[in-house]
Amino acid sequence: MKAIVMQNYGGPEVFEEQDIAVPNIQETQVLVEMYATTVSSADELIRSGTFQHVFSVQFPHVLGVELAGVVKEIGEKVTYVKVGDPVMGLARNGGGYADYVVLDESALTIIPPTISFLEAAALTASALTAWQSLFQYGKLQSGQRILIHAGAGGVGHIAVQLAKQQGAYVIATARGHNHEFVRQLGADEVIDYTTTDFAEAISPVDIVLDMVRDKIVELDTGIGETERKNYTVLKDSGKLISLVAPSIADHPKIRGIEAHFAYIVPNHRDLAAIIHSVEEQKLKVHVDGLFPFTVEGIADAHRQNETNPKRGKLVIQRKPHC
Repeated sequence: MKAIVMQNYGGPEVFEEQDIAVPNIQETQVLVEMYATTVSSADELIRSGTFQHVFSVQFPHVLGVELAGVVKEIGEKVTYVKVGDPVMGLARNGGGYADYVVLDESALTIIPPTISFLEAAALTASALTAWQSLFQYGKLQSGQRILIHAGAGGVGHIAVQLAKQQGAYVIATARGHNHEFVRQLGADEVIDYTTTDFAEAISPVDIVLDMVRDKIVELDTGIGETERKNYTVLKDSGKLISLVAPSIADHPKIRGIEAHFAYIVPNHRDLAAIIHSVEEQKLKVHVDGLFPFTVEGIADAHRQNETNPKRGKLVIQRKPHC
């Protein structure tokens, strides 16, 4: 099968096309023909080598953690799906940048007719990350105040919608040209982080959802500049949830603040709840760009993800009109 692999850590130039064997499935696994995948934050962090100390890979490696496609083969103990079902899923070890990918059946759910493969691929990791960050790690309650960084991004634009639906007061950071977009998602306040110091612009919050990778300012603790400011805007005993700093839970506790790195685990319950919210038109995913399933297309998608501020997700399309 065709696969777009990375041969080393580095920039988007590390991709090349290879013919590799179609993977075999185990008894609880499913073989999915890939229709659409994305550039996720996890893909970027793995490709660049930023996460190699917590998630090392063997080369050549196939990226692509979120995908949508059609079931082609199922293991003996699979009961949740059947051959021919349209599914969306999270491949935590990657594999989506290939014609076929293997998933455990617990990591996928069936796509209803009302949702396209493109939307489903864009939803999977972003929506699951937002869902578990807010409700599992943050235990977000109605009436609480939450700061969501990168409110126009893949996870951020989903998190803003979910937090508002939960009855929270939502503050988001975004570039100026994205403010109206983020307000339409439900944000009560939007701060332009390029011109305004959020730490000086908002009243204390109960929860911060942080997706900002920035320079380390405290070498002894490994705390970054944005992370340090996050602590200053949190109430005593608040919650700081990071999607980019795995070591955050090891930092000394400050004012009773709970610091968590959100380690996302796919499951039917959460994926089904997300699909239900979309079907009820309570949750929308925004696809900001489509790219072909080629070396050049995937490299371009990664470049745009790194250099151009986006709204929602960038999707890589293998099957036309999906």
